[in-house]
Amino acid sequence: MEFQEIPPDDSHAIERLSAVATEIVKEHYDPIIGPAMNDYMIAMFQSVPAITRQLAEGYRYHFVRENGSILGFLAWYPRGRALYLSKFYLYRHQRGRGYARQMLDFLIQAARDNGLETIELNVNRGNPAVHVYRKLGFSVIREEKNAIGNGYVMDDYVFALTV
Repeated sequence: MEFQEIPPDDSHAIERLSAVATEIVKEHYDPIIGPAMNDYMIAMFQSVPAITRQLAEGYRYHFVRENGSILGFLAWYPRGRALYLSKFYLYRHQRGRGYARQMLDFLIQAARDNGLETIELNVNRGNPAVHVYRKLGFSVIREEKNAIGNGYVMDDYVFALTV
């Protein structure tokens, strides 16, 4: 497995990332939160302008690849003493193959390399991935409801893993 970092000035890679993110996130989240909210969130967080802004703010985006093929992507940034895991996605047909563990190992090393003590993330309470994070060793540390505009609210668990 390879982790290809997306440089902030690579517009082609950012466009490709936005397309991959839209495809994966639409397939995964439309049934959970509905297409209208999901489309709003994709525009807010996974559009080309959003990704470009996030990269400028210090996010680190990576394609997850194997044998040249894109399996998914992840994004993170340092927040206090934690590595905040903003995105952790695989195409549906790549799930259940042990890739999530390899992705987590990559993130644990990134946290250690950056002197960070934990990995934290938000997960929608209705997301089946809740079980994956628990299996990977994460624990719920709190629940949050965050208004994101347009009348939408994210209803999440916040998970953490000590590295």
